[in-house]
Amino acid sequence: MTVSRRQVLLGAAGLSGLGALGAGVGQWLARPALNPDYDYRLTAAPLEIELVPGFKTPALGYGGQAPGQLLRAKQGERIRVRFTNGLDQATTIHWHGIRLPIEMDGVPFVSQLPMLPGETFDYDFVVPDAGSYWYHPHKASGEQLGRGLVGPLIVDEAQPTGFVHERVLVLKNWHVDEQGAFTDFSVPREAARGGTPGRLTTVNGLHLPVIDLPAGEIVRVRLLNLDNTVTYRLALPGLSAMVYALDGNPVAPQPFKEYWLGPGMRIDLAVKAPNTPLKAPLKDGLFRLAEFAVTERSTAMVQADWPKALPSNPVAEPDLQNAERIAFNFEWVGGLSKPKAEGGALNFWQINGVAWDGNDRSCLTRPAARLRLGRSYIFEMRNLSQYQHPIHIHGMTFKVLSSNRKKITPYFTDTYLLGRNESAKVALVADNPGLWMFHCHVIDHMETGLMTAIEVA
Repeated sequence: MTVSRRQVLLGAAGLSGLGALGAGVGQWLARPALNPDYDYRLTAAPLEIELVPGFKTPALGYGGQAPGQLLRAKQGERIRVRFTNGLDQATTIHWHGIRLPIEMDGVPFVSQLPMLPGETFDYDFVVPDAGSYWYHPHKASGEQLGRGLVGPLIVDEAQPTGFVHERVLVLKNWHVDEQGAFTDFSVPREAARGGTPGRLTTVNGLHLPVIDLPAGEIVRVRLLNLDNTVTYRLALPGLSAMVYALDGNPVAPQPFKEYWLGPGMRIDLAVKAPNTPLKAPLKDGLFRLAEFAVTERSTAMVQADWPKALPSNPVAEPDLQNAERIAFNFEWVGGLSKPKAEGGALNFWQINGVAWDGNDRSCLTRPAARLRLGRSYIFEMRNLSQYQHPIHIHGMTFKVLSSNRKKITPYFTDTYLLGRNESAKVALVADNPGLWMFHCHVIDHMETGLMTAIEVA
């Protein structure tokens, strides 16, 4: 296998293409030292899907489907994905929420060069944390995610958890019209506000699907928001449920009432199905997203007990007493980096007074913070706008400490939904060297300035 000149960046060498693998995800022969259950080949390619009955939508998919193929890994073990770009444009894969080496993070011109059409790259890393994660491009994000290039990645715990049944539910809002044609993924007046919403919401690619539950059993329901823009106000009226994990990280089990799930965020629930037939909605505020259905009657006399708490992930605990504090202000700004005729970008958002310009690679040389490897930090995040921002960090996990708007029981996460005019404190150990993106996961906020870089060295 040769090394491609285009895949050498910042001292990291990627493996070159072996020719097109074709659409579809499948196991490929692994070296004996690897686990063949967690080795994949994956292609991104155009495909037509039927979102609106009777009409075809020209989507982009991973593994011949949109949203993309479910990938699984096992905590503490290696996953290897041989990825081929079958698109007519450059792309990458970013593994959202995974703490991995910088050369596997999938950010163009940081961890790798953009993959040109027909190129192949081996993503190869150990997954230290169990939980619900996902994957997507970090190149032309608005269009590529909007057309369907998103997919779930589930990392199974190293030890049994007590859960026998599972449902993985991918939430995605599509920018399509009544005939299934794509509309604009970003409209300037909406990008400068809460973000540009689509018009059709799906669960696992279907509008208002029915999700079966086994009678009398407790089911682990993983809900992943893989949308460009929409924050869901989730509720499960009619079913008893407990929260077990937020964004891949376990929490002490607690009753589920409702939860605001922003773009990029995930929540793991334990849902108790009754012994008798039942239909109950999964709701987004007043609207239905799907319906849970128990169609059979259980013969069990006693319903299953709630499983014990999930084991903690091996995330370093920040030293709050000696942590350095860094302020991050997320605020609105209006303007152009330079005239549109010269390739200027719309700048509606900024972090600490600086709007990220995706067309200007020199932004990478001006990180908003330089962290010392192994030191603890407290980020004081202030949202100075009237719109919510799901703030996501690459390569590391932070601990949410407090908020001026709600009571916080501290927990680890990679994405925090910073509410309008909210100030929150999060802490982390800078234990992963590299240049990491720190941004809002409302995609057209990110693409109009609300992103920066954090260097750990």
